[in-house]
Amino acid sequence: MNIRHLTFRLLQVHVAVVRAGSISEAARRLHLTQPTVSLQLKRLAEAVGEPLLESRQGRLVPTEAGGELYRASREVLGCFDDFADYLTSLRGGERGRFSIALVNTAQYVLPRLLGPYSHAFPEVDVTLHIGNRRQMLTRFERQEDDLYVFSHPPSLAHALAGRFLRNPLVAVAPRGHPLAGCERVAMGELLRERFLLREPGSATRMLFESWLQEQGLSLGPTLQMASNEAIRVGVASGMGLAVLSEHVLPPEHPDLVIMPVAGLPIESHWQFIVRRDRRLAHAALGFLRFAAGHLDECVEPRFLSNELEGLLAGLGSDP
Repeated sequence: MNIRHLTFRLLQVHVAVVRAGSISEAARRLHLTQPTVSLQLKRLAEAVGEPLLESRQGRLVPTEAGGELYRASREVLGCFDDFADYLTSLRGGERGRFSIALVNTAQYVLPRLLGPYSHAFPEVDVTLHIGNRRQMLTRFERQEDDLYVFSHPPSLAHALAGRFLRNPLVAVAPRGHPLAGCERVAMGELLRERFLLREPGSATRMLFESWLQEQGLSLGPTLQMASNEAIRVGVASGMGLAVLSEHVLPPEHPDLVIMPVAGLPIESHWQFIVRRDRRLAHAALGFLRFAAGHLDECVEPRFLSNELEGLLAGLGSDP
């Protein structure tokens, strides 16, 4: 047998003729002419080197070799039918894999969306990379991930962005702070105290310092801490005050109080970022579609800022 002369089409014709029992009926099912089917059967028999069909009582039936070829053909074609189904689900975002890089604070919000998504699409493998802003910018520049989550996005010369969640920054103090009961507090009054800050380059710190500059204010004593959790514990312990994303605060925070500071909260937004110069995985696109359609079911209405339809339109995809 010269296997190089076998093609999927020849195998499909053989299977169709065996199932139909005649060349005319097989030709009708395959939308081919009878001469075309006859010619392909001849080529297949020549490639195998054995008779494959014989006529019995007016019906074409497989010979012994033809029967074995029929079984092998069904197996091969069945595997590729399965592969076609796989491609369909892959392109629909129902399976596959993708990675998301997100800055530390976003880990408090993204699971609200990833949890329902993972239940809906259990065959999609999602990898999360979490780090500080500098680390995530490095991953962005190296094009290491499919999606990125920033509140203060990098240069968008090679990227598209879509807001999906409000990220208000609030001033927090230990419960029992002397000014906690006031209806309104001026930030200048709080700046006499020490502020606990993240590292330089942190988006929260950048936005806070920019806001202070706009108000003509400057920080007094500060203490840099490595994480939002450390800052939260530090504030509760009386080490100082802080400006944090409201998402960092647990639903119940008996040791902390949000201060009624004039001009706060500072408004920022979480955004999905997609690079234009990197092929976006089908599963990542499926996740963005899911987020666009189900965001209001996964987050509190007051935080909702769903602009993902614009991002999907920019990617040439229907929401």
